[in-house]
Amino acid sequence: MENKVWLITGTSKGFGYVWAEAALKRGDKVAATARNIESLAALTALYGDAVLPIALDVNNREACFLAVEKVIEKFGKLDILINNAGFGHFGYVEEISENEARQQIETNVFGSLWMIQAVLPIMRNQKSGHILQVSSIGGVMAFPSLGIYHASKWAVEGLCESLNQEVAQFGIKTTLIEPAAYATEWATASASHSQPIAVYDGLREVMIANRGNMPVGDPNATASAILKLIESENPPLRLFLGKLPLLMIEPTYNKRLETWKEWKEVSENAQ
Repeated sequence: MENKVWLITGTSKGFGYVWAEAALKRGDKVAATARNIESLAALTALYGDAVLPIALDVNNREACFLAVEKVIEKFGKLDILINNAGFGHFGYVEEISENEARQQIETNVFGSLWMIQAVLPIMRNQKSGHILQVSSIGGVMAFPSLGIYHASKWAVEGLCESLNQEVAQFGIKTTLIEPAAYATEWATASASHSQPIAVYDGLREVMIANRGNMPVGDPNATASAILKLIESENPPLRLFLGKLPLLMIEPTYNKRLETWKEWKEVSENAQ
């Protein structure tokens, strides 16, 4: 089994921590990033020199490139990037402030873009590498109260679908990770919220109740899926995590196809 070098952003908790530990248990090396480097102390205490802790705010493009340089200086190569840093913003479209919108897009979209751009020259020269972009079930369908979050995830879906077609010629693989609800802090401590407008309170209550009834997955159960993915010779462009996504996505896509077909004559007359 070939040992690999991973760079994982947002490693202090949740998926990032689980996947970093899975890589380290596999015998690999991990460059683990977080805004607060102290949050990585548990990983370094357990795994020592196999971990390279890096303080990183992905909103800083220069810092992203410097982080990749540190990985190469320490480990000499980079096999896997997992773009995991990001957060969810809750707010109905009318409620979202300019600052809230910009923060969501800056972190989830531009932060991912900067990291991808930073690793590509390394992976091109190696003629190998795998970029895993954390998206969401919210990257392929949308719900009320998460409009700007969906905008960010639909953006990285398009970005990485193009990326996949551009860099496959260099031996670089691309995969979008699309989880449903998991027992992380994504919807609680890690989330941000707009100032509510009262006219949406009725729908807000329904959505909160629906989220409370939604089954959540165990983040630890995702480790084996990520390991299978990075060991695959032909990994998929998209991978759901959990039982829920396909159950929700299939009727959504069927409805889209039905609508396009229903309006087919109108569409064709517009040729």
